[in-house]
Amino acid sequence: MGWQLPSLAALRTFEAAARHLSFTKAASELNLTQSAVSRQIRVMEDYLGVLLFERVKQRLELTEAGRSYVGEISVALEKMQAATVNLMANKGRGGILGLGTPPAFSVKWLIPRLEAFSNAHPQILINLATHNKPFDFEAEGLDAAVYFGNNDWPGVLSDPLIGEEVVLACSPAYLRAQPPLARPADLARHVLLQQTRRPKWWKDWLDAKGVDINAWVGPRFDHFYMIMQAAVAGLGVALLPRLLISEDIAAGRLVIPFESPYRSADSYCLVYPAARRTDPKFEVFRAWLLAQAAAARGELR
Repeated sequence: MGWQLPSLAALRTFEAAARHLSFTKAASELNLTQSAVSRQIRVMEDYLGVLLFERVKQRLELTEAGRSYVGEISVALEKMQAATVNLMANKGRGGILGLGTPPAFSVKWLIPRLEAFSNAHPQILINLATHNKPFDFEAEGLDAAVYFGNNDWPGVLSDPLIGEEVVLACSPAYLRAQPPLARPADLARHVLLQQTRRPKWWKDWLDAKGVDINAWVGPRFDHFYMIMQAAVAGLGVALLPRLLISEDIAAGRLVIPFESPYRSADSYCLVYPAARRTDPKFEVFRAWLLAQAAAARGELR
């Protein structure tokens, strides 16, 4: 059967004793005798081959090995407790779903739609994490993530959600104050707001339009949300995904100087470990998100 871990009962006893630094208090919490706790700890120490506790001036203290061990097993025990509570409360049909997304996609597209999901499925709680780097599903406690790319992520499954139609955008005040901007060649006289994470965006867009101007000059921003705010503030002209700026266009914070769209080869995708396909709450969310994406694709045509 392979190498065996200490029993769950022994691990719980050790965690309680380490938290209280008292065998007596741990025994009271666990409804055991003090001698039973002491015996469990001795059995664990013999099995592991290290001392977990020591007496310092009649006080119980963790050894260095004990401090390190309890720090790691406490996280695992908390996860087991949370998983058990979720299962008992929702009978496998609900609970917490961890989702990672890029910041701008989350703020501008996903979050405005989540109220509808919560109303339809109140038993499922969505926990969102945002950053632009790849997510570590296990380390970050995530069930799935939204990535932008060309469906080339190893070791996971993915479903395409929405492609990216890129448009020019700037503030109305910028458009009024600057030289005319009615065709791609006019951009030679304008400030191009650059996306640090997609450095070739302007070059690819201008090449597709047959325009030969310097595509690399302009202030650089790390995130789409920063570029959107820079464009709203009148700092220059941005290339932005249409799906992320529809609200700003409708509110008059941004305008599209002229229509000359460009469709990226990449798209937003729902990415997840294969094991998630057996999780009922994930399948509910996945079906809902794919339906939302299909509806959005229809709106953007």
